[in-house]
Amino acid sequence: MLDDPRRDRRGDHPSGEQCDHPPVVDRRRAEARQEANGRTERDDDPMLATVREIALGLPGAAEKVSHGRPAFYTTKVFAYYGGAVKVAGSWTQRDQAIVVQPERSERDALLEQPRVFVPGYLGPYGWIGLDLSDTDDCWEEAAELVDASYRNTASARLVAALDAA
Repeated sequence: MLDDPRRDRRGDHPSGEQCDHPPVVDRRRAEARQEANGRTERDDDPMLATVREIALGLPGAAEKVSHGRPAFYTTKVFAYYGGAVKVAGSWTQRDQAIVVQPERSERDALLEQPRVFVPGYLGPYGWIGLDLSDTDDCWEEAAELVDASYRNTASARLVAALDAA
């Protein structure tokens, strides 16, 4: 079993025994890593709670910590909570934002809005960020963007399940 090529995808029990399920994410460790990296996302953040409710309400969606930030995915990530943008040569954190992959046809129109930005690293691949800290009336638009991003990344089976719901 130790020579199994799938070994890196298996988890370990605290007792040291091997198991066939993926490792369980320990939120305390994830939060400690985030704090060590200067991140401040917390479970008591009301905006994160709302983003979670929107994203995890989609079929097959799950959450993980990726690049120090909450990420929502099926087999591919469809939304991140928080992002960064380069302004005048230095990085500016947008901790209360969502980063999503909208429909290509809508991207340019969305970028005309002042609260929408091109995030670092993912921006050249069509992703955008929506700053949630400026206004309270952005949740309908945020839900639509998360839905569009989900449809761009999820399998046809999961999209069909979403349409059937």
